[in-house]
Amino acid sequence: MTEVPDFGVSLAHLLHHRSLDVEALADQAGVTADEVRAVLADGVPGEELLRRLAVALGFHAVDLLILAGLPVPDDMAPLDAGAERLMPCIVMDAVCLPVGSRRELLELVRSLPQEERRSSFTPKWIASVGEGPGDRVIRMLRYRNLDRMGMAKTLAVVTPTYLSAATYGLIGSGRTELTPRLLTDFAAVLGIDAYELAALTGVFLHGAPSPPAPAALYVATLLWEARRLSAGQAQNVAELARSMRRDPGNEGVATLSGT
Repeated sequence: MTEVPDFGVSLAHLLHHRSLDVEALADQAGVTADEVRAVLADGVPGEELLRRLAVALGFHAVDLLILAGLPVPDDMAPLDAGAERLMPCIVMDAVCLPVGSRRELLELVRSLPQEERRSSFTPKWIASVGEGPGDRVIRMLRYRNLDRMGMAKTLAVVTPTYLSAATYGLIGSGRTELTPRLLTDFAAVLGIDAYELAALTGVFLHGAPSPPAPAALYVATLLWEARRLSAGQAQNVAELARSMRRDPGNEGVATLSGT
């Protein structure tokens, strides 16, 4: 099974891909060049440094924490695990809408007030048998508040990947390989450049990946913004998305991954 490189090695690969030197990254992150060199040397960054590096690199901090093998604090986790059952419903209806209606739905999600967190977010079903790239990438999807069925439905409607819910568990546990094809599609839903996700996970891409479909890019943003919803808010959004889909003015919109 492919092992994820130490984070320092992964970061070095990313910097090489971007043609970005240590001093430039340090300046953008507001840290010293020696701090960045220390990460490159021993691959063991602290949470605060990773937060700063994430901002400088244009990544979500939760993703870098997961890729570095560090625990995710509650302030970076989805607000309410109870909303996970609604995420695929929202996604599947949203991708049926025309562009203007998709934008309207996304803006509504962004406008909803942040409710109080009532419990810690603890992924329950991921049981890793190693530190492979599949474990890391599935956890990143999990922190978009997608369970296995949510992953299966979401990937099926916006990418060419069509897998059973159980297969996502096997990928996360390291029993099924995270192939370059899968990594490319996962990257689309995560909103991450496929080359950069490959550099950070140690998965080698054979040739240039196809660009993600517009629907996948939209869903990546929608999932990220929806992480802050409570189950009640997600229910309201799901009902709205379904009503918008049934609107006669929205009839005939394709649901293919290329839209």
